[in-house]
Amino acid sequence: MSTAILTGQPVPGSSLEADLRSLGFDVRIASGTSATETLLAEVPAGQRVAVVDARFVGHEHALRLGLTDPRFPLAAIPGAVTAQPAARQALTRAMARATAREDTVGSESTAASESTAVSGTAATTEAETGETASGGTPTLTGTTLTGTFSDRIVAALSADGSDPHRPDLGSLVATVPDDPQARNEARQAVAAVDDEAVRLKSAVKARDGFFTTYCISPYSRYIARWCARRGLTPNQVTTASLLTALIAAACAATGTRPGFVAAGVLLLASFVLDCTDGQLARYSLQYSTLGAWLDATFDRAKEYAYYAGLALGAARGGDDVWVLALGAMVLQTCRHVVDFSFNEANVDSTAATADTSPTAALSGKLDSVGWTVWARRMIVLPIGERWAMIAVLTALTTPRITFSALLIGCAFAATYTTAGRVLRSLTRKARRTDRAARALADLADTGPLAERIAGALRPTARRLPGFTAPAVALLGGAAVVATAALTGFGGPWPVLAALLYVLTSALAVARPLKGPLDWLVPPFLRAAEYGTVLVLAAGAEVNGALPAAYGLVAAVAYHHYDTVYRIRGDAGAPPPWLVRAIGGHEGRTLVVVVLAALLTASQFAVALTVLAVAVALLVLFESIRFWVAAHRGGAPAVHDEGEPA
Repeated sequence: MSTAILTGQPVPGSSLEADLRSLGFDVRIASGTSATETLLAEVPAGQRVAVVDARFVGHEHALRLGLTDPRFPLAAIPGAVTAQPAARQALTRAMARATAREDTVGSESTAASESTAVSGTAATTEAETGETASGGTPTLTGTTLTGTFSDRIVAALSADGSDPHRPDLGSLVATVPDDPQARNEARQAVAAVDDEAVRLKSAVKARDGFFTTYCISPYSRYIARWCARRGLTPNQVTTASLLTALIAAACAATGTRPGFVAAGVLLLASFVLDCTDGQLARYSLQYSTLGAWLDATFDRAKEYAYYAGLALGAARGGDDVWVLALGAMVLQTCRHVVDFSFNEANVDSTAATADTSPTAALSGKLDSVGWTVWARRMIVLPIGERWAMIAVLTALTTPRITFSALLIGCAFAATYTTAGRVLRSLTRKARRTDRAARALADLADTGPLAERIAGALRPTARRLPGFTAPAVALLGGAAVVATAALTGFGGPWPVLAALLYVLTSALAVARPLKGPLDWLVPPFLRAAEYGTVLVLAAGAEVNGALPAAYGLVAAVAYHHYDTVYRIRGDAGAPPPWLVRAIGGHEGRTLVVVVLAALLTASQFAVALTVLAVAVALLVLFESIRFWVAAHRGGAPAVHDEGEPA
């Protein structure tokens, strides 16, 4: 239960008390500012508390946005301020400061009134009411208090460096009227705006793909509202989406035309639920650390499980497309790593440096032309367009055609986005921060072998040109993949190339990744590791090798996605013991090529299966342990919009 403290008796006819109770607040009424401070001290430390001016007029959803969002420890709207338990001390200090200031000004006002004759009707001073006629920003200067008491608390919080979050209310009303006429005008403004329509609209992402915007969101938002009114949580909808996608994968695995048609329909249904869970979270403000992780993780699990089901269905029909399925997963994962690395490298860039490149300026000009916005969003093949294409092609064509179209589309999208980001990076004046360099180092997933070599190479690396890191990562990765592909299965040359790869990857991370193109290092390393596994499994030419390789890459990719989500949640990288246990990217690559050199093709398939199971068990155990512990420990709620839908 949360507690809301009103700074006086509500105005007759006001729905404020009922609105607060409907939002889950236990409402307490203070007789004055001193009583407000007393009531605050009585609220249990583990509860959220809000201080609301009793004269507040506004929409219930404005109160919901300002007072119930779990992502922010402190938040405020005009006439109201709230604090979660983690920020209670800051609120208590700010309230004490605001109360003390009011008492001081009240004493000065009383002394002045005793020495000054006042003729005519007694005037109400700003010091007595704590209001401004204009309702402007509250201040604490001079001997005159301006703004409501709650607004003065906000001013004190900001002055102490604890600036509350202020949600964008848009057309919603949130105000504290100064007089009956202003109150009537405010109530008319409230009546003129449909609170529920605004809430439904805000449940949809501000930036989405064409397919999602025009084919899913017009009705999925109503599904989200239906779920909210029946007490369903976003996590439950996310789980339903996963189960639907797994059933779709099972239908695809039958290898029959009815199975493929059912798979396509169910995949689209899964995507509708995937959109609904986020819209439900925004509609009801049910954000959580665990929910953000489940949503992001299940998206990848659904897509890659469907690839596997489609490959199994094709095999039942006599067409082996496992290499295409694995290629699609490798390409899609590398695309995501490009996105993650570029964003993390620039997350701390200031507004003054973030968009200084000519490429960014051209992008802004193109966005001013309406149709180009949708065209550019579609050609990058976001999840909505991608899943729609997969669903339609599954139902109407063959798995081989589906995977071929997916590979072509993803390859074009990856080329387009990566080229644009390279151009931006080369012309942008922003500098990488230490935080960005640490994030890129964590995304690199360097194991103990390369770490030790990197330590020895650090003095040499400092003297090399700025483009060295991505250049050597690309060259080393290309060398091991090309050697494995061109020399045939079982030869010694891939082992030598893998040893060279260990050396080049160590040199790539031997100094902080702060160069303009250093964000390319993690994607190059991912492509090298996944590509090596793919070509060796394909070269084995034995049943079971490619499915085993698919499982291994899926397990490792999960580890890399999990690293991203931890970084985005400010939780840092996975623990060092896990990275050491699974070898790092260079250790796993070396192990795979050594196994290919020492074992027969059949034995290699078994070894890949064992390795995939071992890696999956380790990363899943640690990942689930971490996120459940973070959720139970009250980690700050997050809502990662992730990939545009």
